[in-house]
Amino acid sequence: MTYDKIANLLLRLGVAFAFLYPPFNAISNPDSWIGYFPSFIQGIAPDAVLLHSFGVVEALIALWILSGRKIFLPSLGAGIILVTILLFNLNNFEILFRDLSIAMMAFALAVSARGASR
Repeated sequence: MTYDKIANLLLRLGVAFAFLYPPFNAISNPDSWIGYFPSFIQGIAPDAVLLHSFGVVEALIALWILSGRKIFLPSLGAGIILVTILLFNLNNFEILFRDLSIAMMAFALAVSARGASR
């Protein structure tokens, strides 16, 4: 395995973990996660439905990125999701600052995937 492939795998593992942990933790601790949804989204559906539906999306993105196949779209989506979460929760920047780093990892994967397909 080349260093580039190892680096790509480590990036994919890091981003995937960031997207797999929240939906699984939300099963036992939903109150820790629902507050990150913007207020204009809360109330559209019951909190549990909103939280766990988004959790399914997160898990699908993570599994797609882990697969290593055609990961441009899920990587780009992951980065956009993380930046959006951060922007809607700037008052929690001291907690969410890591999301910016993870978003950059996701964008790096997207750029790498785009470059590999050319």
